[in-house]
Amino acid sequence: MNILILGSGGRESAFAWKIAQSPKCQNLFIAPGNAGTTQYGTNVNLKVTDFEGIRTFVLGNAISLVLVGPEEPLVKGVHDFFLNDEQLKNIPVVGPQQEAAQLEGSKDFSKQFMEKHNIPTAAYKTFTRDTLQEGLTYLTTAGLPVVLKADGLAAGKGVLICTTLEEAQQELTEMLAEAKFGEASSRVVIEQFLTGIELSVFVMTDGNSYKILPEAKDYKRIGEGDTGLNTGGMGSVSPVPFADAAYLKKVEEKVIIPTVEGLKKDGIPYKGFIFIGLMNSDGEPWVIEYNCRMGDPETESVMRRIDSDFVDLLQGVAEGSLNEKELIISPKTAATVVMVAGGYPGEYLKNKVITGTENIHESIVFHAGTSTDGDNVITTGGRVLAITTLQDNMFNALQQATADASRIYYDGMYFRRDIGFDLL
Repeated sequence: MNILILGSGGRESAFAWKIAQSPKCQNLFIAPGNAGTTQYGTNVNLKVTDFEGIRTFVLGNAISLVLVGPEEPLVKGVHDFFLNDEQLKNIPVVGPQQEAAQLEGSKDFSKQFMEKHNIPTAAYKTFTRDTLQEGLTYLTTAGLPVVLKADGLAAGKGVLICTTLEEAQQELTEMLAEAKFGEASSRVVIEQFLTGIELSVFVMTDGNSYKILPEAKDYKRIGEGDTGLNTGGMGSVSPVPFADAAYLKKVEEKVIIPTVEGLKKDGIPYKGFIFIGLMNSDGEPWVIEYNCRMGDPETESVMRRIDSDFVDLLQGVAEGSLNEKELIISPKTAATVVMVAGGYPGEYLKNKVITGTENIHESIVFHAGTSTDGDNVITTGGRVLAITTLQDNMFNALQQATADASRIYYDGMYFRRDIGFDLL
């Protein structure tokens, strides 16, 4: 079968690497892809939100399955676009329809969903520009620290943790009255702050049955020791030691089953991934957020631990037969170290030549923000490469990924050398 992946980051590189191994995949295309995805398939110069361009390509290249990587095309309704087109409607899209994608696209929608279906999550209230004054008053009773979340997609930047009342009131005013995050912060969710350890849990579902993929922990802060600004993710580890069988059983019973059943009860079809961001607070799972796609850089670690045919699983999602498919998970540990551009997550350096990737033998170099310039591979994004290894234990995996990252060079390169050390 011919498969099209939409996206251009490390997550899509990991998808491409895994899909290319399947005997079921004849031709693989990645739109737009990056300098690394050409190892696994053919890059297509198309934006992920160019639905008409995607339509033309899919029909012209006999595509029989589309896997959507990032959230933006899902929230904008790429799946619905296919279903509403006579020629496309029978080509399966792995990724939820627009209404279901609101689990990620609207924080308020997801909080209401969790409340309705008794899924454990932090207490909250939602405010708009018209109710700003009420929001400012509510903050005086909310307890500190407090979390402010832009309702819509804000490229990972719309969540603020405020430690003083003055800061919280100023930020709420900037978000609502001054559109700090544009349209995304036209509504703001004020949420109780949860303490504990974060965990990412990934579920594949065909809308009826589900499979729980390997869990992972990612590291958001730019600085070692989890300091500094938030980023899109500086590394990830899978499995996570505290997420033992008993804890994951709780996650399944209290979160996963009520989520899948809740979508069914609400008449919301869902075919794709549910990425559940959890807080492990005193051994209990609390949902911080839902995402309607796989995480990045967690996907890089998760894909390395899946030993079964990934295309077979994707077909199960598409055809509603996921319960008949086999998911085999490696007991080994995968570790991912993300290499970023100088200046990231602020204004960062671009167009720097990358060297040394040929020296990596024990890890896979998944490309993220890269392109080609003649014979050179150059940096184009903030997150540039994701170095992922699979080893017998966590210590070896972390050591190998970190050592391999240091074998690569480009001007201004940076990576954290302490990914996963908190878990050892």
